Amino acid sequence: MADLPPLPSIPDFDLRPTNHGRLLVFFPYHPDTVERIKSIAGRRWHPEKKCWSIPYTSAALDRLTTLFVKTPPKVFAQPERRPGAVTQRRWDTLSDEEQAFVARVEDEMKLRAYSPKTRKSYRNHLLRFKRHINQDLLSVSEREIRQYLLHLIDAEQLSRATLNQAVSALKFFYRHVARDLNIINCIPRPRPERKLPNVLSRNEVLSLFEALRNLKHRALLIMAYSAGLRVSEVVRLRVEDIEIDRGMVRVRQGKGSKDRYTVLSEVALVALQTYWQTESNAKWVFPGASKERHLNVRSVQKIFVKAKDKAGLQKSVSMHSLRHSFATHLLEDGTDLRYVQELLGHSRPETTMIYTHVTQKDLKRIRSPLDNIR
Repeated sequence: MADLPPLPSIPDFDLRPTNHGRLLVFFPYHPDTVERIKSIAGRRWHPEKKCWSIPYTSAALDRLTTLFVKTPPKVFAQPERRPGAVTQRRWDTLSDEEQAFVARVEDEMKLRAYSPKTRKSYRNHLLRFKRHINQDLLSVSEREIRQYLLHLIDAEQLSRATLNQAVSALKFFYRHVARDLNIINCIPRPRPERKLPNVLSRNEVLSLFEALRNLKHRALLIMAYSAGLRVSEVVRLRVEDIEIDRGMVRVRQGKGSKDRYTVLSEVALVALQTYWQTESNAKWVFPGASKERHLNVRSVQKIFVKAKDKAGLQKSVSMHSLRHSFATHLLEDGTDLRYVQELLGHSRPETTMIYTHVTQKDLKRIRSPLDNIR
């Protein structure tokens, strides 16, 4: 090693000789830098160390010098703007490379009109994948993707639903950003879990309402249940969406960016009008602390938990359980499945049919064989 030339000085490169005649090369990721490194004979990628290595020889060092000293490594250009969906606090935690990556992915999702919730989910999953792989995502193999998914299952112990989101994010990236259709077909998707929704009885629903003394909070839960609304839908209700003359509630841009109508309960209308006598807003049915903005989802979830605790309910239920209960109770009352599907805004009847498994209408008629043993 005494006859070897000195290690070149390359911006942002960390060169570390080993005892095995090789030189570890660490650098900030850029696809151009990776392609240049790949042109050095004898180069290797070390996934466990997240670095490359080259032979510690005069020829390899000369080649390294030629590649990077005369033509410095490229760096990611700072995006011209921070994507509006990404908070400044979150943006500041990202490296320059990650900011460029997120901006590119965000643009592709916006062009396809993905919902803010989906975009946030995909951004987080893809950043997690990028940080775990720590290499050019365009050169990732099928085997590495499978190993990553197994890591999510074994080490991270993600639920099937969350794992499915991760797979969807990967498929989006390789289809629309990397445009590598071959690798899309290699990404397996987990079989969905068949879980029955947690449903409240009618008495339990009433006990929730009665536990709340705040008129706004009470009206909010009543509206969510009586119209089968998602929490994101009930907080975004506008005053003009309550169509009293028609007895309807307009739901704007629900899941899947679809508008729909659902029922306006007479009881719910009375609760709303009582609440409006104490607090009114020209725009939102349920305004937040700032009258210009609607109540946020997290606040509603806290309201539900408070009501649940006050009512003494022991069931494992959430705000979304009110929507589940709405659908189940309609079916128990004999409402046609197609109408329930329309009110819920489901695209497929199979989604609505899950509620037929928790209705008590027909089950009550069935007698256990034990009761017939004399």
